[in-house]
Amino acid sequence: MHWRIDARLLRPLIPAPVAIDEFDDSAWIAVVPFTMWGTRPYLFPAVPYFSSMHELNVRTYVTFNSVPGVWFFSLDCTSRAAVLGARTFYHLPYYNANIELAQNGDQLDYELRRKEKPVAGFHAVWKIGEDLPRSEPDSLEFFLTERYCLYSEHREKLYRADIHHPMWPLQKAEVSSFESTMLEPLGLASPAETPLLHYAESIDVDIWSLQRVG
Repeated sequence: MHWRIDARLLRPLIPAPVAIDEFDDSAWIAVVPFTMWGTRPYLFPAVPYFSSMHELNVRTYVTFNSVPGVWFFSLDCTSRAAVLGARTFYHLPYYNANIELAQNGDQLDYELRRKEKPVAGFHAVWKIGEDLPRSEPDSLEFFLTERYCLYSEHREKLYRADIHHPMWPLQKAEVSSFESTMLEPLGLASPAETPLLHYAESIDVDIWSLQRVG
């Protein structure tokens, strides 16, 4: 789920050396619910219970030294182990949450209740639509989804982790019900307009360790 947002509203939330990336003269903010399977460290087997989890992130798009990436404002997850690991090794703002996902044919019902402060919640029902063409490098879809690194900050130092994955196989989606308080903890009002929606089936993703870049 993506919305346009004034970059000036995001500027106080992101370290000064990091530039807010814009498309069509606008910054974008996203709420992205998803599920992970087979999560594991490199060369280790997936462990039942610890390797599958639901997660939702709130993010925007940035660049540093001309390298485009993702800036996460929050990440809510059902795995306590994943939350602890991501906080420790990636300096990311992870939170423990209860998340329920139900699917009935092409309809998905996703509900989140954060278990920590600041309190936040999310509930949406959407229908999966038809396949979209492959995203072209100059398209909005490419700008929003084809990001191959994440940035984080810790003790006034900036870090980057590379992310490798195939291009997302995007599909259309249509939301029929939507409630969210995921942006309010950031001091941002939830957008009133209907979000730009995309859906994607699963792909393999590799995330590398953090490297200091600033």
